[in-house]
Amino acid sequence: MKIRNMRHLAAIPAGLVVWATSAVAMAAPKAWEAPHDASEHGHNIDWLINITNLFSAVLFAIMCFIMISAFIKHGKKHSAEYDTGDGKNAVMMAMAISAVIFVIVDGNLFVNSTKDVFGTFWNFEKVDKDPQTLKVEVQGRQWMWQMRLAGKDGKFNTSDDALSDHELVVPVNTPVLLQLASPDVIHTFALPHFRIKQDAMPGMINLMWFQGKEEGEFPIVCVQNCGANHYQMAGTLKVVSKEAFDEWVELKVRDSEAVWDEKDAEAHWGWAWKKI
Repeated sequence: MKIRNMRHLAAIPAGLVVWATSAVAMAAPKAWEAPHDASEHGHNIDWLINITNLFSAVLFAIMCFIMISAFIKHGKKHSAEYDTGDGKNAVMMAMAISAVIFVIVDGNLFVNSTKDVFGTFWNFEKVDKDPQTLKVEVQGRQWMWQMRLAGKDGKFNTSDDALSDHELVVPVNTPVLLQLASPDVIHTFALPHFRIKQDAMPGMINLMWFQGKEEGEFPIVCVQNCGANHYQMAGTLKVVSKEAFDEWVELKVRDSEAVWDEKDAEAHWGWAWKKI
């Protein structure tokens, strides 16, 4: 009996060490942290993750306290009691505890995630009506990301479009609305530093928007296994000043106009901007 109790007691500090190690890993080394948040609204996602982790840590600590109390209380002098656990008091207690945990943890997740999704991340109509919004068509195909910005005529798939492969340049502090599609398989356009991602799917156009709050270069990745060369679908998002953005667009427009060929069907992969 002594050996068994010793094993049980040894499990307690082991569990505490695991919990403390995970907490330190989350708080200290940058290798364990989420990517730097460079977006205007990414803090909403980070807050939800952090508060949920805090709730989990509190519940784990309470569980450890109950286990330690049980080990101390239920020693040799304690008489064992057989209980099936289906008594009225036991059931009511279990239901009450479960309800409290569900309301606090899951309720917080549901309420705040719903508010963020519909009020911010899926509020495409508001973003589309903003005259400052930059509109971009993105095509994911095996195995590359293709970007298209409308030129001075304001129309897509014309000779003055700004075209780019694997690179998207946008101005800082400006809403960017993307329409995504794919001609082959499902790809997923993901911006880890902006806490968002969206599928590019054959036969339909999906929406996504973000706003960079600081200048810099950030990775574009595909997080949907799309084939043998899936690893090649890596690009770069550059958030730059308004002046640098205008220069980039002007350069890309000149390049497009220089090589424009009405008969090159493959180059005209864009579509008329879909109204929201």
